[in-house]
Amino acid sequence: MNGAAPAALAQLAERFGDTLSTAMAVRRHHAEGVTWHATRPPDAVLFATSTRDVSDALTICHTHRCPVIPFGTGTSTEGQISAERGGLTIDLSRMTQVLRISPDDLDCTVEAGITRKALNAALRDTGLFFPIDPGADASLGGMASTRASGTNAVRYGTMRDVVMSLTVVLANGDVIETGSRARKSAAGYDLTRLFVGAEGTLGVITEVTLRLAPIPEHIGAAVCTFPSVDAAVSAVVAAIQSAIPVARAELLDALQISACNRYSKLQLAERPTLFLEFHGTPAGVDEQVSRMGTIAAEHGGGAFQWATAAEERSRLWQARHDVWWAALALRPGAKGLPTDICVPISELPRVIAETGRDVTELGLIAPLCGHVGDGNFHLCVLADPADDDERGRIAELGRRMVARAHAVGGTCTGEHGIGTGKMKDLVAERGPAMATLAALKRALDPRGIMNPGKVLRVDAYRPYD
Repeated sequence: MNGAAPAALAQLAERFGDTLSTAMAVRRHHAEGVTWHATRPPDAVLFATSTRDVSDALTICHTHRCPVIPFGTGTSTEGQISAERGGLTIDLSRMTQVLRISPDDLDCTVEAGITRKALNAALRDTGLFFPIDPGADASLGGMASTRASGTNAVRYGTMRDVVMSLTVVLANGDVIETGSRARKSAAGYDLTRLFVGAEGTLGVITEVTLRLAPIPEHIGAAVCTFPSVDAAVSAVVAAIQSAIPVARAELLDALQISACNRYSKLQLAERPTLFLEFHGTPAGVDEQVSRMGTIAAEHGGGAFQWATAAEERSRLWQARHDVWWAALALRPGAKGLPTDICVPISELPRVIAETGRDVTELGLIAPLCGHVGDGNFHLCVLADPADDDERGRIAELGRRMVARAHAVGGTCTGEHGIGTGKMKDLVAERGPAMATLAALKRALDPRGIMNPGKVLRVDAYRPYD
């Protein structure tokens, strides 16, 4: 147990009663997530139901210097929810209210624990939808904390683009609003962007104000196979450079398609495949499809296989969202290591091709999928956790991927975040700017209680004079 925890837990128990749990099963559940990395359980878990709950809990923890770890649904991949120094996990999953929907302004405000699917269900009769789709049914607070994106990012952007304002509880319990509902602002520092992607290291997000999008009049989805991964990626790059407004452009390599066929009971050709979606008017979608078909053919792509009915499109995209579970089924008993990088789209064909050669050279099993419209791709590396040699080869693959991304002006992670797993990679990426990140962390969390051991080591950088 963390040395600060006993006094804090006694006061927390007095304030919160049965909504505070110290049961080992509950504590372990709140540390694991979808991660390869070793994790530690917290000393206790608080099931918060309001911003006031979170504020009171942080006031107590700040007083006793007790670490605090925010928790949404546990779908993070880089160890973000591990209690590296023990302490209190604050579970926001009971904070699920839709506080406001403004159809005329195309925005809404929700509590941080609501998931994206639940929000879209609440929006069903408004003609609007929330477009950020990372695959997992993650909480909106968690998605903001990790700056999530997903399959729609090529057209609708990422959480960085759709979060307008946040309610954040700071380390000492103070509650702030980071922005407004105005579509633009020149009023001071952009606090909203500071907390979007901070992974709970600067405060706890309890409410999120979001931009919404109109539900498209017409949607067309297509699947197209290619002779190689390079050809498929090059086709998407050409489409983006030709200003075709593709809504989704997802790549699965042949191994991942094979896994999806088995897991989702599909009958797709086991070749590198693009999953595409087009939004707009019927005439606009027809034009987009025609232009995309021409580009695909120029790169060796086959004929489009269409899914226009909503049920068939949902089945198709559900198969795409199930790639993690499908990949794990390729090697029963193996652990999956999900990793991602993001590069400028012009560099994507070469970077993916070189990564594929690395996987072969290192003797690994690593099906690939990617949001290729925005330069982001993922590997699910399958491994035996007890095989030290294999772990070493996986680490070498990660080093090569990140070095390759940095060499072309890319980033060590497009959407998974830093957590505990990519802290060294962030140092290599940000260089001298790490001291500025450390200064921000010290200013907002002077006692170092907010999700410690994640993103950066503050003690590695001296304070500014």
